[in-house]
Amino acid sequence: MAAGKPVVILGVFVADTAYRADRQPRMGETILGNSFKLGPGGKGSNQAVAAGRLGADITFLTRLGVDAFADMAKGTWKEAGVKSAVIDTPDSYTGAAYIFVEETTGNNAIIVSPGAAMLISPDDIEAHADLIGSAGVFVTQLEQPIEAALSALEIARGAGVTTILNPAPAASLPDRIYALCDYVTPNETEAEELTGIKVLSVDDARRAADSLLKKGVGAVIITLGEKGALLHTASRSDHVGAVNAGPVVETTGAGDAFNGGLAAALAKGVEPLQAVRFACAVAGISVTRPGTAPSMPTLREVEALLARG
Repeated sequence: MAAGKPVVILGVFVADTAYRADRQPRMGETILGNSFKLGPGGKGSNQAVAAGRLGADITFLTRLGVDAFADMAKGTWKEAGVKSAVIDTPDSYTGAAYIFVEETTGNNAIIVSPGAAMLISPDDIEAHADLIGSAGVFVTQLEQPIEAALSALEIARGAGVTTILNPAPAASLPDRIYALCDYVTPNETEAEELTGIKVLSVDDARRAADSLLKKGVGAVIITLGEKGALLHTASRSDHVGAVNAGPVVETTGAGDAFNGGLAAALAKGVEPLQAVRFACAVAGISVTRPGTAPSMPTLREVEALLARG
């Protein structure tokens, strides 16, 4: 596939401090861990890296401190082919995240401190309006201030750009944001937060997706972990099974891999159902590897997996 139309992602970079242990400590308790790893993270940055490694023409918009973690961010993006529009913020710090990974299952729990990225403002967005308006696909999440995400979605929608909101981490949203979104991509927990409908099955996901359509969303894609993903619109509802690429090592970043893959595929003109299947393959490979950004596969790897059926 060619690079396709440009992708612009607004979001956060954080340095991931990842701890692996047999279980989480209880409050007031200290336990011994099995390993520690420092690496690049943040939902928006991970999504940009995923898209970049898939060959997309990708630019990432964010704020960073002026520090060693900012150097890590820029090096990560360069290696993945991600262009950056960084607002340097020397009076703050580049974000960091605590990630606990349960050794036996690969499941995770995360605390994010976004740092300078929490200072991203509507004025910052307006200063980059030309960049956003020139995209074929625009993606944002909820780790930076919601006012900035709203401003960017408004600019993208006004320019006819395909818009994707990954509503993560889970949060309530202002009603006016939904009509700005061609796609909303929650996981089960986030879908419940947005709709009040507990998602334990594909049918539950359909009910939650219907609720989001009524709010004005163009299409809903609910990621369902090992059950794959649901693509739901006013005219069709398709359950796409998970793509098995091997034993699960770590689920951290799987949603980001999915969203980066979805954006890359849509920017290349892939029709939505096939784009969701492609994104499931990207996520399927990512969970077989430790880490977040380092786990993102290349286009060749994804195409080879899909070719095997």
